[in-house]
Amino acid sequence: MRLCVFCGSSPGNNPEYLTAAQQLGTALANAGIGLVYGGAQVGLMGAVADAALAAGGEVIGVIPRHLVERELAHEGLTTLHEVGSMHERKAMMADLSDGFIALPGGVGTFEELFEVWTWGQLGHHQKPCALFNAAGYYDKLIEFLNHAVTEGFMRQPYRDMLIVDGEVNTLLDKVRSYTPPSVSKWVKAQER
Repeated sequence: MRLCVFCGSSPGNNPEYLTAAQQLGTALANAGIGLVYGGAQVGLMGAVADAALAAGGEVIGVIPRHLVERELAHEGLTTLHEVGSMHERKAMMADLSDGFIALPGGVGTFEELFEVWTWGQLGHHQKPCALFNAAGYYDKLIEFLNHAVTEGFMRQPYRDMLIVDGEVNTLLDKVRSYTPPSVSKWVKAQER
């Protein structure tokens, strides 16, 4: 099994985020789960990769050439794929992975997670999508997603597709036992 981890190229301001990235990398390696990630050596990206490598895990990076040219690529990975664009990066990361976890991060992390979660809702894959809610980083996002359900813009089964936990081993257990919903995406107005 391989899991794709989306996360910040910055360590963030709270040291708990860095600790969470290290815990996740170590836990993946200890569980025999390969790590697929964005291929950089900086921020939480570098931390999760370094921790997985230090624990003897497989780490596959996927990075656009323009970031390699800026000397951001991690040199010590099991495998590093250079691609031409961010679109190619996301597609390859998805193809190589059996599921997705988002650590704290910024707009790029949000976009990557929301895209694969949307693909799951549309039936393009049956893979788990999860938030590692380290130090409550995603609390306000979770509140907003629940608001989207209340306001009728998301159905509860699709909200429930997003696994959320703040403890690494519990999160990985939930990811491994994930079962996708068996409901139709499209709801007619009168069915609400």
